[in-house]
Amino acid sequence: MSTRGEEAVWHVILMVAFNVAWFSAFQVRNAEAQSYPAKPIRIIAPGVGGAGDFAARLIAQGLSAQFAQQVMVDNRGGITAAETASKSAPDGYTLLLHGSTIWLTPLLQDNTPYDPQRDLAPVSWTNQSPNLLVVHPSLPVHSVKELIALAKAQPGVLNYSSGSVGGSSFLAPELFKSLTRVNLVRIGYKSDRQEITDLLSGEVHLTFGALAALTPFVKTGRLRALAVTSAKRSPLFPELSTIDAAGVPGYEAISILGVWVPTGTPAAIVQTLNGRIVRVLNQPEIRERFLNTGVEIVGSSPEEFAAKIRGEIVKWRKIFEAAGIKAQ
Repeated sequence: MSTRGEEAVWHVILMVAFNVAWFSAFQVRNAEAQSYPAKPIRIIAPGVGGAGDFAARLIAQGLSAQFAQQVMVDNRGGITAAETASKSAPDGYTLLLHGSTIWLTPLLQDNTPYDPQRDLAPVSWTNQSPNLLVVHPSLPVHSVKELIALAKAQPGVLNYSSGSVGGSSFLAPELFKSLTRVNLVRIGYKSDRQEITDLLSGEVHLTFGALAALTPFVKTGRLRALAVTSAKRSPLFPELSTIDAAGVPGYEAISILGVWVPTGTPAAIVQTLNGRIVRVLNQPEIRERFLNTGVEIVGSSPEEFAAKIRGEIVKWRKIFEAAGIKAQ
């Protein structure tokens, strides 16, 4: 047999072996997906008592009922949570439910022990929460355009309250300042109670705060709401315009919650988890419970969540670099 003929034979043998191996691996993965889950599932979530913990527990209850398997919540901080999830076995038995901190932390500090796009696979963008732009009633503005005009007429005079670097009440005004080119003075707070006290007294002129926390004061007239920070009007405050529609095109700053699994988790298991999680979120009683705490339901596909994360990383990296923002 000629050398060329031998090469052809070996090529056929290798191709057959490859196809057999691929088909066997496919059968194994398919069998695993069909039998999933065969044991309890763990959801790594933020600290007890917050929005992420609340979301994780509602989703865990729903998945437990659907899977007839126990789904447990394991509360851990952002970096620890992401690192633990990223280093877990990619078998569908460890989920991560967390917020924007998962992809913002690597933008704010060096040497984080995980890469959010390399080490974690999106399952679903589950929830979002807009912030509320409010001013003290003594401030002579009744719209976003009037606020911008006043800030430009008096640069460096108006101040706003803000939580920790990277939090929603920090991010929302940073984006606002970047897009409008206004000079507002940041007053940082560690205590939510003190922040609200100073805002109600008029010592602080405005804030981009949590909608659920500020709405009662807006309803009683102690604060004046100008807009919500989401791209679309919020069902939590449907009569209020968005900042985008009120004169700042492209503005959106929201708190995001989502579910990931370790990269390498079989696609069939990711799709199973996505379908079951979305089913939980679409239950009317679950939707109502979230809305009552100031949280909106999203329930996206893995691809939609991945695209959202990519867009958020590009947006906030640009903001952080331009303003020289790093974690404190």
